[in-house]
Amino acid sequence: MAVNGRVQVLNEVSVYPEGDWRLCFQRVRYVYDDGTIQEGYRFIWRRPDNSLQAARGQARIPSLQIARRLMTDAETAGWGHFNADASDDDRFLEPEAA
Repeated sequence: MAVNGRVQVLNEVSVYPEGDWRLCFQRVRYVYDDGTIQEGYRFIWRRPDNSLQAARGQARIPSLQIARRLMTDAETAGWGHFNADASDDDRFLEPEAA
């Protein structure tokens, strides 16, 4: 039996200007119709009209520099240190000192 689900975007950072295609890095929650929930991160493109471009779970990343920039932006925004696979008590850990 196939399980269907939907995605809730919890947080988002992006590169490229509004009105253009924008690569986004998101913290998301996947809610499945069997009652399970998974949380984590994803890269996804937004079209110029601000709708999301779903691509069967794949998003083209132009460079590792841009991927790192988005992840750094998420950390700077205060949500990039989330660890979905940690125990409930450790899901939000303080970023390690450099």
